Amino acid sequence: MHSNTTCTINQVEEQVRAWLDDFVVGLNLCPFARPVVASKALRIRICDSGDLQQVAESFVAELELIQQSSESAIATTLLVLPNALNDFGQYLSFIENAETLIDEIGLCGTIQLASFHPDYQFEGEPADSASHFSNRSPFPLIHFLREDMMERVLENFPNPEQIPQRNIETLEAMGREDVERILKNVMLVSRS
Repeated sequence: MHSNTTCTINQVEEQVRAWLDDFVVGLNLCPFARPVVASKALRIRICDSGDLQQVAESFVAELELIQQSSESAIATTLLVLPNALNDFGQYLSFIENAETLIDEIGLCGTIQLASFHPDYQFEGEPADSASHFSNRSPFPLIHFLREDMMERVLENFPNPEQIPQRNIETLEAMGREDVERILKNVMLVSRS
């Protein structure tokens, strides 16, 4: 599952929404996602550039926008990169630099990043482990989370630390073939 550079921005957004609906919400991988995905407060920003400088500028612009916006206007942002950071190692380096920037500008504890990539691989896990699929997406993307919003949601959720293990169990029970089929079907979506 790799990005398709011939996709239009609308097709990329449709595929990301299908991934959210069919995979993230559909498999309940994030028990908090359903209300946000269904709301207008979810921002999906597509940076179709392959130039890392432009990707970095888009990242900073989204970081500034989410801080300046109310939670009701933008609860969370997905920065989607269909033509950049396709190499997982390069993507991880970008994320590391982005997290350093967040720390340096004093947003640690305010904004948290979650990372998703078509080739996501957790360090130390076997290559064929189902765990990787919990962070696989149709395109490289960066999820901007408001930490105060997450804290409020987690207050009323029993045993949130068990979510990753539950996701692994769900994905393993489905089997790699079914999981890959769902993700491939997401890439075929064109709702327009």
